[in-house]
Amino acid sequence: MAKAPVLTPRADDFPRWYQDLINKAELADNGPVRGTMVIRPYGYGLWERMQSEMDARIKAAGASNAYFPLFIPQAYLAREAEHVEGFAPELAVVTHGGGKELEEPVVVRPTSESIINEYFSKWVQSYRDLPLLINQWANVVRWEMRPRVFLRTTEFLWQEGHTAHATYEEARDYAAYIHKEVYGDFMVDVLGIDVVLGRKTPGERFAGAVNTLTLEAMTGDGKALQMGTSHELGQNFAKAFHTQYLSKDGGQEFVWQTSWGSSTRMLGGLIMTHGDDNGLRVPPRLAPVQAVVLAIKGEEAVLAEARAIGERLTAAGIRVHVDDRTDTPFGRRAVDWELKGVPVRVEIGPRDLESGTAVLARRIPGGKEPVALASLARLIPGILEEDQALLLTQSRERRESRTADVSTVEAAVEAAGAGGWARIPWALLGAAGEAGLAEHAVTVRCLVAEDGSVPDRDDAPGNVAVVARAY
Repeated sequence: MAKAPVLTPRADDFPRWYQDLINKAELADNGPVRGTMVIRPYGYGLWERMQSEMDARIKAAGASNAYFPLFIPQAYLAREAEHVEGFAPELAVVTHGGGKELEEPVVVRPTSESIINEYFSKWVQSYRDLPLLINQWANVVRWEMRPRVFLRTTEFLWQEGHTAHATYEEARDYAAYIHKEVYGDFMVDVLGIDVVLGRKTPGERFAGAVNTLTLEAMTGDGKALQMGTSHELGQNFAKAFHTQYLSKDGGQEFVWQTSWGSSTRMLGGLIMTHGDDNGLRVPPRLAPVQAVVLAIKGEEAVLAEARAIGERLTAAGIRVHVDDRTDTPFGRRAVDWELKGVPVRVEIGPRDLESGTAVLARRIPGGKEPVALASLARLIPGILEEDQALLLTQSRERRESRTADVSTVEAAVEAAGAGGWARIPWALLGAAGEAGLAEHAVTVRCLVAEDGSVPDRDDAPGNVAVVARAY
């Protein structure tokens, strides 16, 4: 009798496969309140690696980390009308505390533009205080009607950057830098995801922004997932919160601002982009564990060699875990590590020890081969880099092969319905065509220039709309 698969095959039911993988790979559980989640240690380890890589890039861009309160006076949000209108359906509002009704309701942080601008207005007095570049790692709450772990949850973890600049050009360029050099570099170079960098249409902009830049990934089922955004806020919040500075010329000027964020949604993107029917496949540069050494039997010589291999690989700069739980069947342990997507498994038992070899299993391309024990520390770093590059290549090839160039709304809807993306000239689509797509649950994910770069304007000649169904 054939063995039942551990996961629902992706081709049979992609959403069910996704949930199966999260459960079986021990990434997360649903929380007790609808829409919340408990991130388990292995899932949180992936998030910690994302944080570490992103935080280094954010600091290299000149921003410093700070922290602002979870509770925001409701009056703060009301100061920027477009912003509060955009978030109103998602707000969680606290009306009672300490057993009493509050004099003024407070909002549980959905994003921090309002409260951070309250303090920017105190901290910025002169041109000498600019640019002011702040980032925070925090949780936010947006009441989600259709939750899905990592992708859409009522509470999630993220980083949000907020900056103030003396000129429009400085703010524009900084938002673009974060978009490409921080987010783009991380997602391509570390996550191995071939994201498309583009500009949101006016109808898809962040509430209160004058421009939103986005990074869109194609998931394994051909849908789109927004992985991060960077916004030019213009002077909207500066005027609402009276954030002004004394210029070199002695005049009072409003600052120009940006905000930008990425979240635990990237974990969902990682799963949906790289996962296969056997589980997760973690890019080696991201992986908390790049290589796991499995002792097949509990013989002392085998255990000693497994630990020695772990020490040699650690000395070679590889993140290693030695699995010597020989009271648990080897097959079960191998399947568990396969589900978790650890890039390399080194399997060693008595026969391997006699022959001076170990079995090397590569999770990303698949396959096993015997390798001399003395060669492991030399070979594995190169294998990890090969497999990192392979994931990016596969991500790019999927997107390119499943993206159709079309010239009508009907053809765009058909392409999205068939499990792919479409590209259509914005001049042929426009706002009316965008509304027509929405009737079929298809959206313009972003605008790109003809050469694939990010356009300077919504109406720049040659702009192309990237169209898809989205999570």
